[in-house]
Amino acid sequence: MAFQFSLAAVLRVRGILEEREERMLQKILFEISQSFEALAQIDAEISGSNASRRAEILRPVVGRQIHVSYGEVKELKQKRIDVLDRIEKLEQLRDKQLILYEKARRNREMLTDMRDEKRSAYDSDLARSEQKTLDDNYIARRGLS
Repeated sequence: MAFQFSLAAVLRVRGILEEREERMLQKILFEISQSFEALAQIDAEISGSNASRRAEILRPVVGRQIHVSYGEVKELKQKRIDVLDRIEKLEQLRDKQLILYEKARRNREMLTDMRDEKRSAYDSDLARSEQKTLDDNYIARRGLS
């Protein structure tokens, strides 16, 4: 008779839930990473714009170009604020998701440990039973000789 764990279906479901929570956590971490990359790109664009304005400070420039330049910097700074807000929200979401993932992992591990204990007890009982059969056969043969 093969080993059967009575809660195998529950263990499978909890494993699926754990994987789902982990995928969600990875998605959030990826979005945080992308946001930091976008933030770095915005900072580089702001720095580039400031550097180009400083380089052209002594050259004659049309007022409209200066106005456009300042408008671009203002827009980049607003984007930077928006990205920082997004990062903050994503980090809060990450913290909540991490709690959910850890809970799902603990639930799955509890059943996995239970299954391992039952499997160990089953293997031990099976080995004991096989040894008893071997001992009975040996005694029966010695008794007939």
